[in-house]
Amino acid sequence: MLKLKSIATTSALALALTALVAGPAGAATSSGDEVSGEQQYVVLFAEGASTEATRAAVEAAGGTIIAENAEVGVATVVTTEADFAAEAAAQSVIEGTAQNRVIADVPNAQKGAGAAEKFDAAKADLRGAGENAAAAGAPATRPSKGRPLAEPLADLQWDMQAIDATVDGSYRHDKSRGVLVGILDTGVDGSHPDIAPNFDAELSRNFTVDIEADANGDPIDGACADEPDQSCEDAADVDENGHGTHVASTIASPINGIGIAGVAPDATIVNLRAGQDSGYFFLQASLDALTYAGDNGIDVVNMSYYVDPWLFNCTSHPADSPADQAEQRTVITAMQRALDYARGNGVTLVSAAGNGATDYTKVISDSSSPDFASVPGEIAYTRDLLDPASCISMPSEGDGVITVSSTGPSERKAYYSDYGNGYVDVAAPGGDVYDTAAGTRDYAAGILAAYPTALAEAEGAIDENGDVIVPWAVESCDASGETCGYYQYLQGTSMASPHAAGVAALIVGQFGKRDKEHGGKTLSPDAVEAKLLSSAVDTACPVPAAFTYVRHLPNGTTATSTHTCEGSPTKNGFYGDGIVNALAAIGR
Repeated sequence: MLKLKSIATTSALALALTALVAGPAGAATSSGDEVSGEQQYVVLFAEGASTEATRAAVEAAGGTIIAENAEVGVATVVTTEADFAAEAAAQSVIEGTAQNRVIADVPNAQKGAGAAEKFDAAKADLRGAGENAAAAGAPATRPSKGRPLAEPLADLQWDMQAIDATVDGSYRHDKSRGVLVGILDTGVDGSHPDIAPNFDAELSRNFTVDIEADANGDPIDGACADEPDQSCEDAADVDENGHGTHVASTIASPINGIGIAGVAPDATIVNLRAGQDSGYFFLQASLDALTYAGDNGIDVVNMSYYVDPWLFNCTSHPADSPADQAEQRTVITAMQRALDYARGNGVTLVSAAGNGATDYTKVISDSSSPDFASVPGEIAYTRDLLDPASCISMPSEGDGVITVSSTGPSERKAYYSDYGNGYVDVAAPGGDVYDTAAGTRDYAAGILAAYPTALAEAEGAIDENGDVIVPWAVESCDASGETCGYYQYLQGTSMASPHAAGVAALIVGQFGKRDKEHGGKTLSPDAVEAKLLSSAVDTACPVPAAFTYVRHLPNGTTATSTHTCEGSPTKNGFYGDGIVNALAAIGR
């Protein structure tokens, strides 16, 4: 699950820019000049309310609509009225409001404690934050066991071997051509040579803009002038984080003589950017991306994130103020409407389970929410005894969403992966660099996928000659040596979810019918989900069910944790209905 954040603050003015990007088809956008001091809200309207009534209600509450999503029944509103939320609550056609906001200020002490880190402890653990990665040694390869290789780096793809997405497996029968997979993420590098052949630039959209800095001048997404495109309004083929590109590559990198192949190498990649470079995913962008997917024939979407600012949206937790409770209810309702809209229009919804190493079906605590604030000094606080019946993480706990936990090379549940009997639907390879005999780090136990060149340069993974100088990155060139691309190892449920999304794309390709309206293939999400779950390989809980993870960290310390698996051999909290399998899913 994506959560990469070095800091977590910005101004309300900067956030107002997010509403200015193109909305989904059918969305109406009104003009309005943003001024310093404005607050921005997502306003949820009562179902069936007329456009005239909703606009009048927003105006009466002291707000100005800058974008509308009529399909979901929401609008983005700016206001200078401090009591806007209360005034809106008095309007009969307004069901709720949520601050579509980012941090005005988060104390440095909180940043240092890691409360503002959103992507991703699993990534930092893989790379070894603070150590000299270049001196850490090259990753050990995992041999292909004599299998023929689809691509030059296929021997590093233990994940594809684990789910039979190989030359002598599902690739022999792949019929995913014409299947559209939407990547709701930080963007997709459409120019990467292992993505470009399958990338649909015409359908791709960007639903947000970069936010440079917070009110104190501390960077959020970073200075736009320093970015490769020197713009805050990135094109729909850009990814300045790398997370979305990795996800897209895992799903549908083609078999083209370079690098790797994805689970569904003939599927089409559609970038539906909903996340910031820094890893935040705001409500309005998620709603608009899902609506667009439903309106434009997208068959499968992958969502490796949660909607900010609440990891868990609680409807009645006593630690939350009445206003925060109301906001969280709005997030739940608005997101569920968007998920329902997409699914009702033929979109299969796949989401990462999360990297918190917690059982979502048990009473737990949340010390990371809200992960941004609208007023200086407001910080996250610990909410103890969260009731799983009234606290929901979105989108992974949304109705109709297929939730995916993560496994390592040995098929054990990854040490970081969230879990829970009744929460997890299926499991898939997501990487676990400590899933080794000695419990020490092995980069090659992560997931290898495409890495934008500009990001590799910015992160110091390659030198001025373009040579890779870190052990968590790899270069591959075609037979001519003229076309080359970079690849990076990552781990997380963010990496597991696209394996399941790729299998879902194969199912649409194999069993779908011609989409008369949009072209390509289509298959009902109910049918896709049923086939995905029934074809997953049953994987029982470990014995004993209380499994203890032991990780010997590079700094000489040892970390241990115990997770308890509940359920049967055919359905349990670690693996759901089992580990996805590409070959079995298409009936071979």
